[in-house]
Amino acid sequence: MTDGGRILITGGAGFIGSSLALRLLDDHEVVLLDNLHRNAFRETALAGHPRVTLIEGDVMDRETVRRAVRGCRTIIHMASIAGVDTVMKAPVTTMRVALQGTMTVIEAAFEEGHLDRFIDFSTSEVFGQYAYKVTEGDLSHLGAVGEARWTYAVSKLATEHLALSYHRQHGFPAVSIRPFNIYGPRQVGEGAVHHFIVRALSGEPIKVHNDGAQIRSWCYIDDIVEGILLVMHRPEAVGEAFNIGNPRATLTIYNLAREVVRLAGSASPIVFQPWPFADVELRIPDVSKARRLLGFEPRIDLEEGLVSTIAWYRGRRP
Repeated sequence: MTDGGRILITGGAGFIGSSLALRLLDDHEVVLLDNLHRNAFRETALAGHPRVTLIEGDVMDRETVRRAVRGCRTIIHMASIAGVDTVMKAPVTTMRVALQGTMTVIEAAFEEGHLDRFIDFSTSEVFGQYAYKVTEGDLSHLGAVGEARWTYAVSKLATEHLALSYHRQHGFPAVSIRPFNIYGPRQVGEGAVHHFIVRALSGEPIKVHNDGAQIRSWCYIDDIVEGILLVMHRPEAVGEAFNIGNPRATLTIYNLAREVVRLAGSASPIVFQPWPFADVELRIPDVSKARRLLGFEPRIDLEEGLVSTIAWYRGRRP
């Protein structure tokens, strides 16, 4: 074992998890628990690394989770169903993975003991459809019962309460992170930046929902990794929830598509696709709490991040 101790990342083969693992390898032994449904792991040098253990399995399986937790001092719990389209097709599975999976990981970690930090990954979706410079103390606004889109947000808000309740009742060293629209190289799944870049480099039409006026703040992968590292090591983080995002990198979905087309030197047309379901119309974080308690500061502006991401995808085209 390295001096930094053993760390478990559930969902660790995903985009954020694998990026974090690459940063941790110099000082830590890293365990990744993942079902490999969304596999960014294969695009890295993590496979076969002597400090990396990959456990392929289900976060809801108690024995698998106990095996993964064993000997770990830090647990970063990212495993979940993600992506709006996937959530809407499988709302029951979404809730089971979040609720049952998080309970399974927390119980295993609590039984193991000797934990330095438990970091629960929540979501900015807990703020609902309209979130302008929202702080961690603002009320969450969840969508209507029966609307599949909000099952992800509801279950993630419940896992925040669960993790922080373990802290209040048992002194469990829990922290919650609410990430805001993360993008970057090796992104897999349904993210807008991923889709726009892939289509732009292929010259295919780029589809935006409705009129593309939805507003988002985009956070580059390196910035959220820095935020996670701060949460891991700052004692002030324990028992708190943090927005992690980049409010300076804010624009509409339509203008994001235009930026991707411009920076990629693409001729892809932008087309408008009707979307009759619930959507997030405005999502901009206030990160002053993370700045004050953690020293967090997002450093990668949107153009710089998009240029780096486009270059990565371009380098993997045949």
